[in-house]
Amino acid sequence: MHKLFEIDSATDLGEFAAFLWQHKVGHRIVHRGSMQEVWLANPDDAEFVISRFNHWQRGEPLEKEAPWERVTPGLGFWLRHTPVTLALIGISLGLTLLTSFGNDLQWLHWFTFVDFNFQGSHLLYQSLATLVESGQWWRWLTPIFLHFSFLHLVFNLLWTWELGRRIEWAQPRWVLLGLVLALGVGSNIAQYLMSGPMFGGLSGVIFGLMGYTWLWDRLEPRRAFGLPQALMTFMMIWLVLGVSGLIEKLGFGAIANTAHLSGLLCGLAAVPLVRLFGARAWRH
Repeated sequence: MHKLFEIDSATDLGEFAAFLWQHKVGHRIVHRGSMQEVWLANPDDAEFVISRFNHWQRGEPLEKEAPWERVTPGLGFWLRHTPVTLALIGISLGLTLLTSFGNDLQWLHWFTFVDFNFQGSHLLYQSLATLVESGQWWRWLTPIFLHFSFLHLVFNLLWTWELGRRIEWAQPRWVLLGLVLALGVGSNIAQYLMSGPMFGGLSGVIFGLMGYTWLWDRLEPRRAFGLPQALMTFMMIWLVLGVSGLIEKLGFGAIANTAHLSGLLCGLAAVPLVRLFGARAWRH
C-alpha cells in the first residue's frame, strides 16, 4: 500500500471513498488519533485520486469518467479487466477469417445455425427440430461470430469493444457473458425462422447491449454506464433504415433486421431481470 495523504478525522470521506470504489481504485482509509490516512493499492492512481479529491474539497461534483479515460492502459490491463469482450472480438476474427468471410463453404457449414448443402442451385438446410436432436449445441451461438465483409466485421467489432468493455468493467463478468449468450441465441433463432441459416454477425447482440445500457442508464443514473445518448440515436436510425430496406438498396448488403430487433427487445427485457435477480450486479 502507498500512503497518499492524511486529513483530520472530522472530514467525512464516505462519499469520496464510494467514488473511488466505483472506479475500482483500491484504497484504504486508516484512522490514527485525530487524523485519517488515505492509502492506495496502486501508486499509479495517485494523480487521479488527488485531482478528484481537490475537486471534491472545492464542492465540485465528482466526475464519472471511466478508468480508460484517465489513463492509457496497455494490453495487459484489458486482458485482466475485459477478457469476455476480447474473447468475443478474437473468436469473431478467427471464425470470419477461417470461413474466408463466408466464402469457404467447407468451413462455413460447420458454424451456421443449422447445417446446409446445395443441390444444384437450391439451398437445402436442416430444420430446427434436427438441430435440437443432433446435439450440435455450438450452432445455437456460432452464427454471431460469422461476418461476410470487412466493413461488416469492423463495424461490429468496434461496437462490441465500445459496449462490452463498459459493461464488463462496471458489472460482474457473468452479466456480460449471460447477455451475450441470451442475446446471441435469441436473435439467432428469430433470424433463422425469418430467413433460414445463411446469416451471421454480432449486430443482434450489439443492439441488445445497446438497449441494455440505454435502459440501465435511465433507471440507474447514479450507476450509469455513461454511453452518449447520440450513439443510441444513431443505432435507432440504423435500425429504421435497415427495416425500410434503404441500406440494402444502397449496396451495403442484406441486413439481419429480425436479429437486430429481437436483440434490442431482449436487451431491454434483461435490465429488470438483472436488477431483480442480480442485486449485486454493480461492483462496488
